[in-house]
Amino acid sequence: MKSNAELLISCQNLVLGYDGKVILSNLSFTVSQGDYLCIVGKNGSGKSTLMKTLLGLKTPMSGQIEWGSGIKANEIGYLPQQTEIQKDFPATVREVVRSGLINRSGLRPFYTISEKAIAEKNMRKLGIGNLAGRCYRELSGGQQQRTLLARALCSARKILLLDEPVAGLDPEAAAELYSIIKNLNDEGITIIMITHDIDNTMGFATKTLRINEE
Repeated sequence: MKSNAELLISCQNLVLGYDGKVILSNLSFTVSQGDYLCIVGKNGSGKSTLMKTLLGLKTPMSGQIEWGSGIKANEIGYLPQQTEIQKDFPATVREVVRSGLINRSGLRPFYTISEKAIAEKNMRKLGIGNLAGRCYRELSGGQQQRTLLARALCSARKILLLDEPVAGLDPEAAAELYSIIKNLNDEGITIIMITHDIDNTMGFATKTLRINEE
């Protein structure tokens, strides 16, 4: 990254946990525009809690998170881990992708022409434009993840938060998704990704955050 890249996130001395129990402490790091940050650590180390805190879904027990000037909630896309129930969701690919526009549309009960165009563009970018009318639950695991990534892109203007995006995918589908994510980063989207797949992501990452490791 260039030294003059815009600072998007600054976390200082974060202490995270729930129900009064500390699971992650003394965490400090920064994220700049264009970074590809991989967050690694053992199960239960606090990775998902950190991501939910960055999304504003959890409040730090102490410490500070400062956002760069102009960062808004509708500029952050989020790809969570998928549950078995979600994999059986009875909606079309287009409907799932468009649901990522809700942050932009606010209280409006409809999408504008320009918003619909954003969804179509992201489906083409992710190589699923030909699947727009297909039922989501009929797709392969790789196709479903592409659909969810296109949905997240509809929310993202600057930052994508990805929680184990290739979990459950076969090696070929995983490699294809990693390639897509790298291309998005090359286009200027900042990536923050939780991963266990260190061997296949270190070639992409510009920064690595190892948490709760000796």
